[in-house]
Amino acid sequence: YCATYGKNYGTKEEYEFRKDQYFKNLATFNDALEEDATYTVGENQFSDWTSDEFRRLLGYRKVESNDMADVITESLELPASVDWRNSGAVTPVKNQGSCGSCWAFSTTGALEGAHKIVSGQLVSLSEQQFVDCAGSYGNAGCNGGDMYAAMRYATSTTIETESGYPYVGRNQRCNHAESKGNIKGKTASRVQARSVNALKTAISKGPVSVSVEADTRTFQGYTGGVLNSAKCGTNLDHGVLAVGYGSANGQDFYIVKNSWGASWGEKGYIRIAAVNGAGICGIQLDSSLPTTN
Repeated sequence: YCATYGKNYGTKEEYEFRKDQYFKNLATFNDALEEDATYTVGENQFSDWTSDEFRRLLGYRKVESNDMADVITESLELPASVDWRNSGAVTPVKNQGSCGSCWAFSTTGALEGAHKIVSGQLVSLSEQQFVDCAGSYGNAGCNGGDMYAAMRYATSTTIETESGYPYVGRNQRCNHAESKGNIKGKTASRVQARSVNALKTAISKGPVSVSVEADTRTFQGYTGGVLNSAKCGTNLDHGVLAVGYGSANGQDFYIVKNSWGASWGEKGYIRIAAVNGAGICGIQLDSSLPTTN
């Protein structure tokens, strides 16, 4: 395990603690599976972490807003499947590290897709700018944020590239210069909640920021397949990016990009079953879609 995931503990005590934590976590994976499970769970880079350490990654924090946002509703005609990766509208999987900045990664992913669809160019955007500079819209950097609030920030200023404002994974003073910005948001829309059709309609327009509950072993230990477990919960705490949808063996699913690196899940992705209501892991409760200039 240590060799596979590059683990290096400074002391014997740390090694013993992490080894004990590793076996405790593995013992819980059987509880994360159900009889009709169409997914698998197992070890990954988080298997030696405590629950408190893992919880720091989960930075989705709802920001209340009184603005009159457009709402994307159900459509009568939808493609049978969508995968924006095939259109070159999705950047490679990124890694947020131990900063609770999932909301920023979800937001940049949605903006990157929207910009590609409009301009034909895929540009990797700066999560660190959102972490450092989007506080006036209710976000709190590594302590959490809200994708819709971040999209509203993006309509007020230009967003720099990843290389121009690189990610450091910690809070720091805002260092954004308007002249350095590459794109600017135009609108931010919410998606009708509790509807598979409405979320699919939004995804058919571009990659969508979605919120899920990710603090369970079911999600944390996901290694592949279509996650169809109600054990995943609906207490939203993590921001991710829906980049498509499809079907396998009679089960509809969403294709979701995470920000925990390519060694997690299916090369950094998870497929989540599409069922009406709150959805598996609450995926249909709070979703947002931007457009760019």
